[in-house]
Order: sequence, then C-alpha cells, then structure tokens
Amino acid sequence: MPYISTKLKEDIEIHEIITIHYFEYIKHFYFKGECHNFWEFLCVDKGEIQVTAGDNKYILKKGDMIFHKPMEFHALRSIGDTAPNLVVISFESTSPDIKLFENKIFTINPEQKRILSNILSEARKAFSTPIHIPSVEQVKPSENAPFGSEQLIKIYLEMLLINLARDMKSIQVDPKAKLYTAVSNEKAYAIDSILSYLESHIFERLTIKQICSDNLISRTSLETLFNEEKGCGIIDYFNKMKIDRAKEIIRSGTRSITEISTILSYSSPQYFSKQFKMLSGMSPKEYEKSIKSLSESFLNNHTH
Repeated sequence: MPYISTKLKEDIEIHEIITIHYFEYIKHFYFKGECHNFWEFLCVDKGEIQVTAGDNKYILKKGDMIFHKPMEFHALRSIGDTAPNLVVISFESTSPDIKLFENKIFTINPEQKRILSNILSEARKAFSTPIHIPSVEQVKPSENAPFGSEQLIKIYLEMLLINLARDMKSIQVDPKAKLYTAVSNEKAYAIDSILSYLESHIFERLTIKQICSDNLISRTSLETLFNEEKGCGIIDYFNKMKIDRAKEIIRSGTRSITEISTILSYSSPQYFSKQFKMLSGMSPKEYEKSIKSLSESFLNNHTH
C-alpha cells in the first residue's frame, strides 16, 4: 500500500507582521487613539493602563492582554503610580478563526508569557528597526538576522494565538501529555515563586546563598532552573530586574539618579551608572533624556 500524504490544517495563520513594539512609557502617558485595517494586541508587562476599545473602556494590569480588530478605534492612558511597559504587536490574518479574538481580553499564563518573550527576542535579531521607538510603523529585516528568525516570529505568534484560543475553547489535552504539562507547570511555579521573591527584595542586596536558604532550594537546582528558563544566572537576572526597576523610577520622574542608586542598595552612584550602562547600553542620564525625547516625538507625531 503506497504512502499517502495528509495536508496539515492551519486554523490560524499569520500572513504579515506590521509592527512589533516593546514600549517603556513615562508616568501619566496618554495616547489619544487611532484605528487601522489590521489586527493588533497589547499586553501589559508592567504598570496599569486604561484602554479605550470602540465605545468601551477597560483597566488593564500586568499580564493582561487586549485584542483590537481591524478598524476598531483604540486609545490608552497610563494610570496608577507605576510607569507602564507594554508589548504591542500588529499583524495581518484572514483566517476565519481569527475572529475568536474580537473584543477579547486575557490574562496570560507563564507559558504564554514565555512565547511572547520569544517573539520579542527574535524580533530584536530579525529586524534592524528598534522595537522601543513608537514612531516606527514598518519593521525592516536585518542583514545580520539569524537563519529562520522571521519564520520563528510567525511560528511563535501563531503558537501564542492557538494557545489563547485553546484556553477559550477549553480543548481537552491528550492524557499522555498530562505528565509533560505537570512537569512544565511545576517548573513554571518554581520560577514564578522565585521571581516573586526577587521582586519583593528588589531594593536589597541578595546573595545566592540567601536566595537558596529563603526558597528551600539547592544552589545547583537554582542555577539549573534559571539557566534553563532564563538563559542566565540568577544574580545576573536579579541585576537586570534592578535596572528595569531603575528605568521605571526614572520614567516616573520622582527621584534623582543618586536617590535611585541608594534605594536600590547600590554601593555607589558610580557603580549603579556603570551597571546601568552595561545592561542598557546608555547611562541613566542618557536614558532619562531618551525617554523624554521619544515621548515628546510620539505625541507631536500624533497631534498633527
């Protein structure tokens, strides 16, 4: 009997990417709104925002994601005490099942957050246009992009949408896959627990010994977990969290650079500035000027 091929069904297919952005906004940011003929979703990575979608207004917090269908008017403003970080991705799709996402708001789970992180990571490598500048309205392929990076973005984005659609449809998983899911959930719980611990100690100095003791985990297990899940050591990750928090405080405009250095428990403002530049590519002062300039440019471009 000859072999017969089976054409694979594609329930959701992404045809084109319009933009991929990761925005770090200043406190009290306001965008008066727009509409366009393609799909877009927004996910809150930090802070809290008010989103207008058509005639409705919603409050979104960390981990919340909202979809805007083509030609739906949408606007946003920052609210609360924390300067927001937002992921915004727009794309083309004519798949009939894409309508599942009309008027939908989700709170993403750890697996979905990792997929979203993979999209951003590949976008930084695939495109020469920076993902943090609001005025960019077309991504441009990088000449030095790794093999398959654009295709991986498509795969990850379709994977994210399918994962969200399965949540909506409550599709039953094959029992044989439950063991893998349980292991994945156990790892996700462990990493989320330690990340929460790090977040609650963000203004302190931590050692690996202290982290292990407080979280009842061996040094080997801790280092393996972070290298597998985050691709770096836990102290390196904690330092990045501190710089991210420093950026957040800078965008709020409530503290001087010296004050930020002190409250984050750096040994000196000079060491803080050195680490900030090493991890972000610019000094704290340069970052402060850059954020103000980008926000002013964005507002000017959408005012006229």
